[in-house]
Amino acid sequence: MAELNASPQGLTFPCRFPIKAMGRSDEALPGIVVEIVQRHAPALAADSITTSESSGGRYISVTATITADSRDQLDAIYADLKAHDCVLATL
Repeated sequence: MAELNASPQGLTFPCRFPIKAMGRSDEALPGIVVEIVQRHAPALAADSITTSESSGGRYISVTATITADSRDQLDAIYADLKAHDCVLATL
């Protein structure tokens, strides 16, 4: 029964997983997201980071694609991102 709760439906670990954080357009946000994600996924490569501005330029999204090892790792990353004042939303 514990195996059913070990990973989200459709995910088999390890797997590539995109983590997206959004906030107000700020030059510091990509660095903040990278620093938080690297705490939990030290092997994060620079070419695994993408950014995108909203059409009005008021918001930015940062996507970091990692090789996720577990649900606990993903939960920890999202918790740290949500706790940061610059991050308004995560996906």
